[in-house]
Amino acid sequence: MKAIICETPNSLAVIQRELPVRKPGEVRVRIRRVGLCGTDFHIYTGKQPYLSYPRVMGHELSGEIAEVDPSSAYAPGQVVTINPYLACGHCIACRKEKPNCCVNIQVMGVHIDGGMAEFVCVPESAIVDAEGLSLEQAAMVEFLSIGAHAVRRARVEPKERILVVGAGPIGIAAALFARLAGADVSLIDTVGQRLDYAADKLDFKHVGVVDDALLQWLSVRTEGEGFDCVFDATGSARAIEDGFRHVCHGGRYVLISVVRDTISFSDPEFHKREMELMGSRNATREDFRFVIDCIRSGLIPTERLNTHTFELEDMPTIVPYYIKNLGTVLKAIGRL
Repeated sequence: MKAIICETPNSLAVIQRELPVRKPGEVRVRIRRVGLCGTDFHIYTGKQPYLSYPRVMGHELSGEIAEVDPSSAYAPGQVVTINPYLACGHCIACRKEKPNCCVNIQVMGVHIDGGMAEFVCVPESAIVDAEGLSLEQAAMVEFLSIGAHAVRRARVEPKERILVVGAGPIGIAAALFARLAGADVSLIDTVGQRLDYAADKLDFKHVGVVDDALLQWLSVRTEGEGFDCVFDATGSARAIEDGFRHVCHGGRYVLISVVRDTISFSDPEFHKREMELMGSRNATREDFRFVIDCIRSGLIPTERLNTHTFELEDMPTIVPYYIKNLGTVLKAIGRL
């Protein structure tokens, strides 16, 4: 079968490898669509903190069941997505029903090879039924679930003032689900093209570019009080540190993005606000099902999220191009 491998930073190749051998309890999936995300770009550029090379990338996946155990609840030909966060099931996080931050987690496309291949074999517990979704929609469930998980973790309530920092795919996902929760959402980014798209195509009313006038704009948005909850989805240590100042007294700060750097902040400012600081990692099966229900109900404008389509075998040339043009790329989905 064909697979796309990142051999070293800045080096992708189309290779042939043996079909994966399905073990009892596993499902073999014929991969049909693979979404590209910031993690894949970071892997390509050598900036992903949890990865060793070579690696087959790909964790935003959709496909069709190819082979299952006779007793399986799934059937060949069924359209599914895959929860790529493979948990051990017995560590302290798993016992706390938080498999998304399992101590021994194996993330497809990061810790182990992912789905940029014609076939993968995964535990049946990782399969999520995507009936009623197109293959493109099913490939978007994972990144949308990251945003949905962060919003659920933050306990966003109607009419709360929410700031999302970073208007890439994950930031947009968090903004969409915060808006669905009834919050008043503001969105900021350093790239004006991203904000223009969010305003024009996704109907976000309050977008602001990061410039010298930003603090005044944010102050006006909150009458000088700050935001009830701030989400960081930038992947920038400086942006994360700057985000502390935007949280109101008694507010919450949620870090979705991951950086290699050590983050510092003013302890007196943190304490006087009794600020709640939390990390949001990955997503759970519950989040996947919630997102699928939202897509089925027409609550998520998936047709406006999928901005680019490509053939997966073009990855070696298309990834450098997308990295150079990230301002115009919201979600790119590869076809097999």
